[in-house]
Amino acid sequence: MELIYAELSSVGPVRDNNEDFVGFWQPQTLEEKRSHGAVAALADGVGGLDRGEVASRLAVETALQTFREAPEGKSPQQLLTQMFNAANLAVYDKASENHGRSRMATTLSIAVLRNNQIVVGNVGDSRVYLVRKAEITQLSTDHSYVGMQQKFGLISEEDAKTSQNRNILTRSVGHDPVIRVDVEEATAMKGDRIVLCSDGLYAHVADSEIADIVSRLSPAQACRQLVALAEKRGTDDNLSVQVLQINDVEELSYYRGAPSYHKSVDSTAGYELQPGQTLDDRFFITETISRSGMATIFKATDQQTKETVAIKVPFMQFESDAGFYSRFEREEEIGLGLSHPYILRFIPIEGHRSRPYIVTEYLRGYTLSHLLNSMRPMPEKDALPLASRICDALAYMHEHGIVHRDLKPQNIMICYDGTIRIMDFGIAKSAEGRRITFAGFTPAVGTPDYMAPEQVKGKRGDERTDIYSLGAMLYEMVVGATPFEAENENMFVIMNARVTGDPAAPRKRNPNVSPQVEEIILHAMEREPGKRYATAAAMKEELDAPGTVRLTGRCDRLKKPTPWKRGGRKPLWIALGIVAAVLVLVLLIWMIARRGPAQTVTAPARTGGAVNK
Repeated sequence: MELIYAELSSVGPVRDNNEDFVGFWQPQTLEEKRSHGAVAALADGVGGLDRGEVASRLAVETALQTFREAPEGKSPQQLLTQMFNAANLAVYDKASENHGRSRMATTLSIAVLRNNQIVVGNVGDSRVYLVRKAEITQLSTDHSYVGMQQKFGLISEEDAKTSQNRNILTRSVGHDPVIRVDVEEATAMKGDRIVLCSDGLYAHVADSEIADIVSRLSPAQACRQLVALAEKRGTDDNLSVQVLQINDVEELSYYRGAPSYHKSVDSTAGYELQPGQTLDDRFFITETISRSGMATIFKATDQQTKETVAIKVPFMQFESDAGFYSRFEREEEIGLGLSHPYILRFIPIEGHRSRPYIVTEYLRGYTLSHLLNSMRPMPEKDALPLASRICDALAYMHEHGIVHRDLKPQNIMICYDGTIRIMDFGIAKSAEGRRITFAGFTPAVGTPDYMAPEQVKGKRGDERTDIYSLGAMLYEMVVGATPFEAENENMFVIMNARVTGDPAAPRKRNPNVSPQVEEIILHAMEREPGKRYATAAAMKEELDAPGTVRLTGRCDRLKKPTPWKRGGRKPLWIALGIVAAVLVLVLLIWMIARRGPAQTVTAPARTGGAVNK
């Protein structure tokens, strides 16, 4: 099995010391990889007891040492049992040194990867996930009080993450001299990601977000973004994460008692194009840049022009989807029709293609989202020129009848040469040509933080939709936080807020924001499109000369959003019931009217004889 591994452990924004500890080991030779495999371990010391950081480190180091020194021939399941027993006794004995007056304990999650096997052992509430084709599965079982509540349906996963009982464990390493371990198994496939993380991370980052981030980014980038996201959302715990990317898998079989290794068939159809291969005898794939839920982006060399390019290749399961294929074609058509220094350059491809793909220039730099993770808030003198350049590109796009509709920091590249690029035209709308619907884009795919109110309502939007999104980005740049925030980042609360009210005035959240910049932001983020800047060029004028901005008191006219209530479904069902009853009544009246007036039937006169039927 060929792996790429990355880890990150952070003390977090609140704690003084880090009680988490992580470790990884794999042998160097192919023979040892086949016989031993690789191992990743993560521990989270129990803070309510003594020396949690000592317990977690001791558990991981003991487990890894046991794995390294184990003789050949042991199965991964046997190795896991041996590692957990050794780690448990090491922590238990360490606590007993002080005549039992101090107690130590820790969680411990271990993943062993060998040939085409993934075997996971767990004690405590740290987690191990399998991410496959952007779908996430939790392999480990939580040994916590809220975990038990969830199993019995007494509490939701969302409520469990904020429960006061979240840190109460039902099992831990080092608490007792004997330990019980839960072991789970899965078959490894090329392209899989294994994620180990502590509760300080997954309590603040949704499983779907973990899947999205580790699918799109390299393991090292994913670790950094996951930790930064949890810190942004106010975690009060240490944060640790490990990501293992499986690049190749060997299956083990036996022929007449002798082991035989062979490459496994790649059943993840979207991942079959790999670095080292050549696409259509022209593009030599050198590196995987990122993966989303629908496509992979590769770095490649154009062997005709010798230029370094980026290639976006959709997963094969989407190529047969007529709607997706149409949108993918439209993205390339839109990109090829644009030529601006601040817009991603698309490269035309002539001739037959073996499969759909898009070729663009290769950019060296980092996204605005990455920058905001490092610098939050940004100084106005840096934020305004950046927003002005985005406006410049938007003005050009809008003049050519294109509305981006998905502006967000992740889609703004800041290049090392000092320029920017607007990227990702997957749901862009053109005033001409085929109509690309908005139906395929939902908040579940991305963040609702930059969506305009009309988008939340399901409307297509126009140029002023992009202006609202830029205003939301500028808000985040100078304030240091997104305009609308909710506890646990509940996207429905955030969407409701931008439809029913306005964001808090920027200067209330960051007094260093100037009144003029506050006016620009609130002008761009007006809920009614007609009250926003009419054009991106008009917004750019004020960004370039903020001293000329006329203050209109927008900050004093802001409306507080109406709270979103989960119980709101009951009135909805009542209303639907009334509407249904009215419709039934109308239908009955219509059917009676359609039959016309009743006819009178005259019976024959009786003459005294019998009547035959």
